[in-house]
Amino acid sequence: MIKAVIIDDENSALISLELALKEYCPTVEVVGKSNVAKDGIEEIKIKSPDLVFLDIQMPHMTGIELLEKVGIRNFDVIFVTVYDTFAIKAFKLNAVDYLLKPISIPELIKAVNKVAENRKDPLESAQRMDRIRASLSGKVGLPFSSGTEYVKIADIIRIEADGSYCKVITMDRKTRLISRNLKEMQGLFEEESFYRTHKSHLINLEHIKKYSPLKDGGLVEMADGANIEIARSNKAEFSLLLKNLYR
Repeated sequence: MIKAVIIDDENSALISLELALKEYCPTVEVVGKSNVAKDGIEEIKIKSPDLVFLDIQMPHMTGIELLEKVGIRNFDVIFVTVYDTFAIKAFKLNAVDYLLKPISIPELIKAVNKVAENRKDPLESAQRMDRIRASLSGKVGLPFSSGTEYVKIADIIRIEADGSYCKVITMDRKTRLISRNLKEMQGLFEEESFYRTHKSHLINLEHIKKYSPLKDGGLVEMADGANIEIARSNKAEFSLLLKNLYR
């Protein structure tokens, strides 16, 4: 969801925009609104929105002055106004869009879509596509500096952290160094049979040969013969997981 704040000195315009967003832009949640510029600054500080719909011409303080007072910002801005004379200055302030009142619904949807596109996490999108590939083919792409190799997820025994990279060990006894970190790989396999035993290890539960609980955690012997540490904080959860999986 895109968290939005609306700032407009005209109550009717404020309410109308909120209703339009609710009906035509379901990805937007209005978390704050104000018809006074000074109060709008407080709404931004308190609500930490992703997007601000901002009227330009308001009493005591213009929308442009408001942005200057906010200073560094981590939200997108869509200006909403009856005046078109501010367009150049608005875009110099890196506004996503500039909507004239009365607001055109197609233009509103288009502007919101721009915000959604701008806020997409490239890593999240890549991971989502990898999940789709995995569900369709049972394979995953392992990125290298020279390209991508596709391997069966079921063939991955374990994954080991190596700084900002990872070592992927598969059933063919090969070790592949890939340009992803362990956290990324954990997110990629969150719906698969993988478990993060330790800050440095992610294992495929399908390839466990032996589990030895220890006082301070435990050791798991994997299909490639490696003994992987179970962190002390994970011991109880991991033991229960194995108990439920292998009865």
